[in-house]
This record gives sequence, structure tokens and C-alpha cells, in this order.
Amino acid sequence: MKLKSILALAAAAATLGLQATPAVAQQKFITIGTGGVTGVYYAAGGAICRLMNKDRARHGIRCSVESTGGSVFNINTIKAGELDFGVTQSDWQYHAAKGTKVFEKDGKHADMRAVFSLHPEPFTVLSRKEANITKFEDLKGKRFNVGNPGSGTRASAEELLSAMGWTNANFSLASELKADEHGAALCDNKIDGFFYGVGHPSANIQDPITTCGAKLVPLTGPAVDKLVAGAPFYAKVNIPGGLYAGHPNPTPTYGVLATMVSSAKVPDAVVYELVKAVFENFDEFKKLHPAFGALTPQEMVKNGNSAPMHPGAVKYYKEKGWL
Repeated sequence: MKLKSILALAAAAATLGLQATPAVAQQKFITIGTGGVTGVYYAAGGAICRLMNKDRARHGIRCSVESTGGSVFNINTIKAGELDFGVTQSDWQYHAAKGTKVFEKDGKHADMRAVFSLHPEPFTVLSRKEANITKFEDLKGKRFNVGNPGSGTRASAEELLSAMGWTNANFSLASELKADEHGAALCDNKIDGFFYGVGHPSANIQDPITTCGAKLVPLTGPAVDKLVAGAPFYAKVNIPGGLYAGHPNPTPTYGVLATMVSSAKVPDAVVYELVKAVFENFDEFKKLHPAFGALTPQEMVKNGNSAPMHPGAVKYYKEKGWL
């Protein structure tokens, strides 16, 4: 931003009786990278921006949300300096911080900073009713969507297949559809099932269940046991019963947490304002999506955050006595 614009912003703030820090003035616009528009990441980003923009007359920051390829894409794009914040699965935050798995080639993302964690994300397998799938192994030889490259879903699906001793060659078709596309493909008989890491309830899961009677498939067995035992970011969870038509009982699976990350290059004042917007309006935030209903600030600060906490977030959490 040019000096003239910064001075104009500061003058406007002074007119309102505010003191705008240079850090905030230079970070007039921020963008949160999310995922597909039907997923909870997009809803989470939209909810956070809505709360932040309510108070922009005071802090001078306008927040916008961007639909992206998902977890891995968001981390890489933050690293490139093209996003300020991003939502990512806790496992891919961990691997980016350590420089492992898909991040091994480029090494640790040394500037990545944790902000807070969000909702649980059970790995969810949905199958076409006519395919008569009762367990994941039944999908062998079927048409299966493993997710789009760059998504946390795709990377996590590959982890599961590896633990099972499978590859994409075990399916008659391993499609790479985005999350916004896989439900329609299932109901149109183009695929027999898909894998998706998502918070529940999700419209992305609800729609194919309602439209064509799609079925949730449990994710259990030795491969899942191995993954959960070997990684601090995985846990066995249930998709609660009663959320979706025809599924009165819990569906056992495993999963991760959604997390918000940023970069050390994003000014402390900006991160502080984003965190403050969420937690000063926490009851309102929790009402913005059903997946947020059981969240607590203490768990969001402590769980699922492998990268160092951003100093701007630390400042707020210490003020609240949460750190």
C-alpha cells in the first residue's frame, strides 16, 4: 500500500477517534482460504469474516473468504504469501510443520503459525445405494472418488490406502473430483463412492443421501487401528446417528480436526483482531454452523495445533487466561 493511502487510512481512523497501528493499516484486506463452497471450511471462513467485518470501522481490516482446493493448497498458498489465513486439517498442519509426507520435498513451512482449531472432521465414505457397500473393502474394483489433488481429503485418502496396502489401481476408476462435484456424480451413477473429510452435519453429505438414498460406510479395521495408533492427530470418532435420513445409528470412523493457520509474516495486530472477533462473539459464531455447536475456546486453543502459535493469537489467549 502506498504511503499516501496509509496516511489517508490513519487520518480516517483519527477522525473516528481511533488509533490505527501501521501494521493494521498495511493489512487493510485479508483473505481466508477455505475449500469447496458446499463444505464446512467455506462456512467457517465466511462466519469468521462476517464477525470480523462487523467491527471493521474500528480496526480498519476487511476480511474476505476464498473457495480453494483445500488443506494442502491453503498451506502452500499461505507459504507463497498469497493468502493470509487458511483452514487445514490438523494432520496436514502437522506434516507442514514437520516437513513430512507431501511437504517433504519443500521442507518445513517454518513461517506457518497456528491460530486455533475448529470442528472435528470425521473421514466420511458415502456409497451409492445400489452398490450394496457395507464396508470399505467392498469398494475394491468399484468406481471411487479419492478427491482432488491439493486437498487434505486426497492426501488423507492416500494415507488410508497405503495403510491398507492398496493403491488407486485397486479401483476400476479412481476419480479426482472436487468436493462440490462428488455428490452429483454419485447420484448420476458416475462413481460408486467417495471419501471426504468434513464436519457434520454437512450439506455435501445430506444432499446425495436425500436425493438418491446414498449410504454412509463405516471406516474401521486394522488399517484404521494402525493409523490412529501411529499419529497424534488422528482419533476414532463416530458420525452421530440421526443426523441424516436412514442413518439412525452412529457410523464408526476416524478423523482429524479442522484448524486455522496463518503465517509469521501476517502482523500480530491482524491475527489478534481475527481471534478477538471470533471469541468476543463466540455464541454467535457457534450458531453460524451446526458443526460448531460443541466447540469450547479452551479446546480450540489447545487441540490440533502442531505449528507454533501466532504471537497475535497468544496475546489474546493470555489476556483471557487460556494460555
